[in-house]
Amino acid sequence: MRALTIGVLVLASAACGERGAAQVEERVHALTEELSPKVERAVGLPFKEPPVVAVRTREQVRAYMARKMDEDMPPAQLGGMTVAYRLFGLLPDTLDLRELLVSLYTEQVVGYYDPDSTMLYVVSGADPLVLRLTLAHELVHVLQGQYMTLDTLLEPGRDGDRRSAAQAVLEGQATLASLMVLMPERGFDDIPDFAETYREAIKQQHAQMPVFNSAPLIVREGIVFPYIEGANFVRWLRKEHGTNAPFDFRMPQSTEQILHPERYREDDQPVRLVLVDSAALAYTDGLGEFETRVLLTNLTGSESVGRAGALAWGGDRYAVYDAAGGGHALVWWTTWDTARAADRFATLLKRSWPKHDGKDRKTLIEREPVGGRPGVRLVDAPEGWSGWDTMPRVERRP
Repeated sequence: MRALTIGVLVLASAACGERGAAQVEERVHALTEELSPKVERAVGLPFKEPPVVAVRTREQVRAYMARKMDEDMPPAQLGGMTVAYRLFGLLPDTLDLRELLVSLYTEQVVGYYDPDSTMLYVVSGADPLVLRLTLAHELVHVLQGQYMTLDTLLEPGRDGDRRSAAQAVLEGQATLASLMVLMPERGFDDIPDFAETYREAIKQQHAQMPVFNSAPLIVREGIVFPYIEGANFVRWLRKEHGTNAPFDFRMPQSTEQILHPERYREDDQPVRLVLVDSAALAYTDGLGEFETRVLLTNLTGSESVGRAGALAWGGDRYAVYDAAGGGHALVWWTTWDTARAADRFATLLKRSWPKHDGKDRKTLIEREPVGGRPGVRLVDAPEGWSGWDTMPRVERRP
């Protein structure tokens, strides 16, 4: 799922002995002063203003997360997203998505940077080692906020896949830089299979998190994506170009460019699709390569099939329409770089998409050019949906 527009460090917070509030504040401020110059060296930029840090209880963090959730994803947007992901089969019908995400972030967050107040907050009761890594990570977000307009990069109304790509760069830089601060002797630019190694470390941390472990696959993968794949992309960027990401280069435009940096190097832009008409439209967005991969993994039960099936993604747009009787129709257009990739994707969908026999719904999956590119259209809707007679359309835009 799309991350909140705050920089959060997703790590387990190991409880330590109770300390007085003044003692905790003193330790946090001392660590901030110690780590700030190291973060500046790792990132390659000085702080324009000294970081401002404060300690919060976990109850205060939960209240903040709930408020931020409502700001970033108002009820209408969250409701539309929930319906869409249910139609894709990525969320169960009974799941309260807002409550899950608030609980999940509350369980996970050790520290966070709030771009609205430009304050850095850490959660009281964190293990000292975790606290060091948290502060190093969040101090990078403070630097990012002093040199870039984060609200613009992570604007909730933006195309979801493009926003996820920006989030991955910001979290990826913070992840890589904080590791460099804590382990300066390691050459992170040269570690083979960095992403898989880091993914395994995060899996071990998440093993102790019941809310995370009970969440649907799309939520779990969406949480870790910006940290793992983002760090791997920034690592590639540093190695290939020596650039001070993300301050002096163009932002990637899709999760495809994050997953396959060569697509970024070759400036392979995603195909932009827009709806021709929006009558009875309830919600629209795109999945992007990353969430398409998760969808195929969820449908087939195989991560390797999911990865292969999403290769050569070119662009996509889905739309949820209100249907008579309170139901919803899903139409999903995807474009592909080659006809072979489109054929492969269509075959996987036809084999694995749930059958609706006897449930008053029907499904259409067909190869069809989209925006002049090889494409696939999926329609899953009630049998009586009016759109079956006049099918919605999309157009390609620059």
